[in-house]
Amino acid sequence: MERAAAAAGPAVEGGGVSRRAVRAGGAAAAGAGSRQPSTETLDSPTGSHVEWCKQLIAATISSQISGSVPSEGVSRDYRRLCYNSEPSEQVYRRPVIRALRDGNKLAQMEEAPLFPGESIKVIAKDVMYICPYMGAVSGTLTVTDFRMFIKSVERDPPFVVDVPLGVISRVEKIGVQSHGDNSCGIEIVCKDMRNLRLAYKQEEQNRLEIFENLVIRAFPVSNGLPLFAFSYKEKFAVNGWKVYDPMAEYKRQGLPNESWKISKINSTYELCDTYPAVLVVPTSVKDDDLSKVAAFRAKGRVPVLSWIHPESQATITRCSQPSVGPNDKRCKEDEKYLQTIMDANAQSHKLIIFDARQNSVADTNKAKGGGYESESAYPNAELVFLEIHNIHVMRESLRKLKEIVYPTIDETRWLSNVDSTHWLEYIRMLLAGAVRIADKIESGKTSVVVHCSDGWDRTAQLTALAMLMLDSYYRTIKGFEVLVEKEWISFGHRFAMRVGHGDDDHADADRSPIFLQFIDCVWQMTRQFPAAFEFNELFLITILDHLYSCLFGTFLCNCEKERLKEEVSTKTVSLWSYINSQLEEFTNPFYVNYENHVLYPVASLNHLELWVNYYIRWNPRMRPQVPIHQNLKELLAIRTELQKKVEDLQREAATRSISSSSDRGSSPSHSATPVHTSV
Repeated sequence: MERAAAAAGPAVEGGGVSRRAVRAGGAAAAGAGSRQPSTETLDSPTGSHVEWCKQLIAATISSQISGSVPSEGVSRDYRRLCYNSEPSEQVYRRPVIRALRDGNKLAQMEEAPLFPGESIKVIAKDVMYICPYMGAVSGTLTVTDFRMFIKSVERDPPFVVDVPLGVISRVEKIGVQSHGDNSCGIEIVCKDMRNLRLAYKQEEQNRLEIFENLVIRAFPVSNGLPLFAFSYKEKFAVNGWKVYDPMAEYKRQGLPNESWKISKINSTYELCDTYPAVLVVPTSVKDDDLSKVAAFRAKGRVPVLSWIHPESQATITRCSQPSVGPNDKRCKEDEKYLQTIMDANAQSHKLIIFDARQNSVADTNKAKGGGYESESAYPNAELVFLEIHNIHVMRESLRKLKEIVYPTIDETRWLSNVDSTHWLEYIRMLLAGAVRIADKIESGKTSVVVHCSDGWDRTAQLTALAMLMLDSYYRTIKGFEVLVEKEWISFGHRFAMRVGHGDDDHADADRSPIFLQFIDCVWQMTRQFPAAFEFNELFLITILDHLYSCLFGTFLCNCEKERLKEEVSTKTVSLWSYINSQLEEFTNPFYVNYENHVLYPVASLNHLELWVNYYIRWNPRMRPQVPIHQNLKELLAIRTELQKKVEDLQREAATRSISSSSDRGSSPSHSATPVHTSV
């Protein structure tokens, strides 16, 4: 079978490689776009999850800077009708009936749409949302066990702010000036690059209810309550929990084989409590030796297979740092184990160990009992440090980025401000590291081992990105879901700790945007290869929004063992259930199945850009005038229609060919050349 290799960075080595190289030629046109909410959607809120997600992803601050009704219009009429004191009974009754009808209609219009299982906790009238772009907007605030919902029907179309409580990082009381009776305020700092400010009257009961309910419902874990995902009862046509089956995924990769076996040694999570139950390890390794290797590796995270090349059998294995310590402790079982990994690949007599950390940090870890593989102890291994910074540096970088993009942007210093955050530089380093890993596998036909300190942050970023470059399956919608489930969720990225689901400790040093960086890297790849990915930009933004929302169970907990204990797969809904029930929303109309092509994105700042449609989507001035997502859906429909016409023509041509052959009888037959058309 002819395979193909895609290269925009390293040269493809070796004359026998038949996988085609695809070079990224600079910043390509975007393959997909974000969606802006329509007036109809915002004007007619429903309980539909689909419509809500479209509102959220496009930006829940609706109808920016559109025409508005005078702020007192509706409420003044409502009060006048309710308290009419005309002496005539006939004149009096009609306005009262009309007032009740108008009042009920107004109340219905201001109500928050509820998901199945969602319940209202507090409703407060005349709450003012201080929008940084439109000024103060007065409306009704509803706090449920899932969201904070503000709606003002005094504007046309109605103004809506719909915020999942899971995105809230902290809630603080503030003083508010120049807003009349609304002298009390709340500032809500969010995880998705925005802050919200509310003002309301100083009435003690009102103030207490709003603030307390927000705090309790935004941080349920800190208040002894379950996350909303365990209450969410929406039914979908597809069961997303069945997307990833480890046995099926390893079978797709051609495993087990003579060199690698599927091991159940961790079936009860005794070998490593943060690893999945199903592991792939070298066939010749005994369980006793594996246990000794686990004792030598941080957190027991032994080297296990993530991906195997279908031709060369070169592998990507992942693990944590060895416990070498300041005295250069050795473990003969670990040394033999890595030699066995190298021997499983007959194409190479070398093993490359990619340590994601900075060399200086690895030395510091060594002094504390950790460390790295010395080439004296591992003679056939080459150690490469990728110099990627730790979780604390990444958290600080995102904080700086938020400062320059929200609420306002300094146009005169935009480029220097972005550069000062170092965000794109860190994205570049991740992509560059993944390209080096992919190139060693594809071009060098050499097996690699990837680790950082504990093997659940930078390691997951690098292995997942390298696998995305190497394997076209992971560039499909289902394949990407499998990649996230496998390399991130099952292998123990600490989502609960890094995101802080339901936890009020916003200053927790363990929080970091590791998964966000990975998705940003994927987006950068879709920019350079706009036809190579089946999914669009909305797909990536949806994943990030529900990383925080706590609506689905997909990103809850820290490892597989915890999810099993909490019965996440039976008590919550999978994000993939929602996505796979409406694939047309998330499909890239320009997608071409580059099967067996390897993609090497250009890891240069000249070819990277800030993801405006995610990081700056709350600013109405930064949104496209035409909703790109809608255009892409229309293109997808046209593509489907044209593809159907091509198939009809192919069938017609085949029928005519058969008919012509039968008419010629015994004359020499001429086979019709099949029509291969790609739309």
